[in-house]
Amino acid sequence: MTPLLDIDGLTVTLPSMARPILDAVNLTVEAGEAVALVGESGSGKSVTARSALGLFPSGASRSGAVRVDGTDLVTASPAEIQAVRSGIASMVFQDPRAGINPVLRIGDFLTEPLRRVHGASRAEADARALELLTAVGLPDPARLLRQYPHQLSGGMLQRIMIAYALTTGPRLLLCDEPTTALDVSTQAEIMAILERLRRERDLGLLLITHDLELATAVCDRVYVMYAGRIAESAPSTTLLAAPRHPYTIGLLGSAPPLTGPRDRLRPVPGTPLSLREAAPGCAFFARCAFARSGRCDTTPPPLEHHGDGDVACHRAEEIT
Repeated sequence: MTPLLDIDGLTVTLPSMARPILDAVNLTVEAGEAVALVGESGSGKSVTARSALGLFPSGASRSGAVRVDGTDLVTASPAEIQAVRSGIASMVFQDPRAGINPVLRIGDFLTEPLRRVHGASRAEADARALELLTAVGLPDPARLLRQYPHQLSGGMLQRIMIAYALTTGPRLLLCDEPTTALDVSTQAEIMAILERLRRERDLGLLLITHDLELATAVCDRVYVMYAGRIAESAPSTTLLAAPRHPYTIGLLGSAPPLTGPRDRLRPVPGTPLSLREAAPGCAFFARCAFARSGRCDTTPPPLEHHGDGDVACHRAEEIT
């Protein structure tokens, strides 16, 4: 079966940078599947997700393919890109307060795409907006339609952003850090809503997050990204039980366990590679406890199949 989202060898570069923003990225999401893309800030996660809407950085050159339901957004016409955005893929952005027009009532914000893109009447759009607010678990949706964004909490606004993303009836939902800056209980509620909607509507879900524990808890598969490349990918249970890349091991060691003994945290040393820095070998070499000079610092490791997943590490077999 053809993946709903198929990113194949995507490379995105800016002329002023020493290395690509994305370097030969491969990633797939099937219909009804939840997939996570994990990594530190600056690793290229958001650029990867936005590519599924044809939103590439201004002035960037790109190669490879980003196929959404068969349409390659790298080479697509404006009309084809619009068709993907208005009916196949939609995005929940990180900051709901930045994504909602502060001078519009919630009802006007939600009904605008229904009326302008899908040609719904005012009554049809209002009914659909009420249905979507109910679907994301918001109480008294009729009252909410009359309110302004400043009258609502961050958690309520994020649910409204999820409802807004669903107005076009997408089959692929891209979620860029949807729980950032929310308290723990609200984060759990938001993730439960996304999981329920995915199962009810058979949505393909791509979750962008820093939290590897969260990713393995709610997603079927996980991709770990570092410096614009996929460092490791595997089913969630495999990645959590037997990580093979030193960066994945470092991410898991940086978070306290929820159960069992709590040892001292082992954070990843150093800082991520910036776009103005190029590494002749493995981009993680300077931060890696397993690195060896002579190969790791001279030859970029290819992404190769190991066990149930893929790993880009010269020492993957030795580490396991």
